[in-house]
Amino acid sequence: MQSNGKIARGSLNDLSAFATVARTRSFTRAAAELGVSNSMLSYTIKRLEQRLGIVLLGRTSRSVAPTEAGEKLLLTLEPALQAINATLSELGQARDQLVGTVRITATRQAYEAVIRPVLDTFCETYPDAIVEVVIDYGFRDIVADRFDAGIRLGEKLQKDMVALRVGPALRMAVVTSPAYLARHPAPRTPQDLAMHRCINYRMVSAETLYAWEFERDGQPLKVAVSGPLTFNEPDLMLHAAADGLGVAYVLEHEAADWLASGRLVSLLDDWTAPFPGFYLYYPSRKQISPVLAALLTLLRTRQPSRSEAE
Repeated sequence: MQSNGKIARGSLNDLSAFATVARTRSFTRAAAELGVSNSMLSYTIKRLEQRLGIVLLGRTSRSVAPTEAGEKLLLTLEPALQAINATLSELGQARDQLVGTVRITATRQAYEAVIRPVLDTFCETYPDAIVEVVIDYGFRDIVADRFDAGIRLGEKLQKDMVALRVGPALRMAVVTSPAYLARHPAPRTPQDLAMHRCINYRMVSAETLYAWEFERDGQPLKVAVSGPLTFNEPDLMLHAAADGLGVAYVLEHEAADWLASGRLVSLLDDWTAPFPGFYLYYPSRKQISPVLAALLTLLRTRQPSRSEAE
């Protein structure tokens, strides 16, 4: 704190020392409470008074008491110090008892595959922790948007993120309805999709439509498809395909029930290969919150150690 009214480095400690002397009315008792020598405490108070340009404590050989200026400062200072100490105590409690909120951005598929299976265990183990999940299909700046972590497919992550694989390998599926195939011949290669009414997918943050990805004999292939429908929600794509409106490209496990019931059939199975699944990512190990650390520990118990990647 300086004569221009601004707080200088180290002033909080000096102000706290002043408040302790004023409360105990004794340099000796205050020094013992603060764990410093009398001479060091006396120097601290003198330095504070010089910086402010006013006398805060009246001293005699037998006593010490706040001056009028000191009393005025105490009226504001003591409640402020109490509030700071209370906040520090709450933060310490949050650290020790795992109290706090972890904010995660994820697609609905990532939530269902990664977070939902462990929520019951996590909430039972850490009853005072709060998990906030924001469903989002775009790519947020998790630092700017104040998220602790995000969950996306590994191939979509930024290179500067710390990432932990938190799900099994996945596979895409090309699906449509029997009614659609009754009107259109089944495609034999991905290139044949050019002759079909394909149901496109667009991510919120993307300017272009998602290209369908295939692989055969180790050779990758991307195909840009066209059709009358575009969605940003896979469930809607599945419903449209089941209604006979076209061919969709979705995660295989999401179409499993539809395929088992016969409402959908899969196409080009020998062109879709497994790929690494979902990753939980965050900016830096140094910034990880205790609640997120606990969640990561729980997720790691469900994955082999080789799945962690940076």
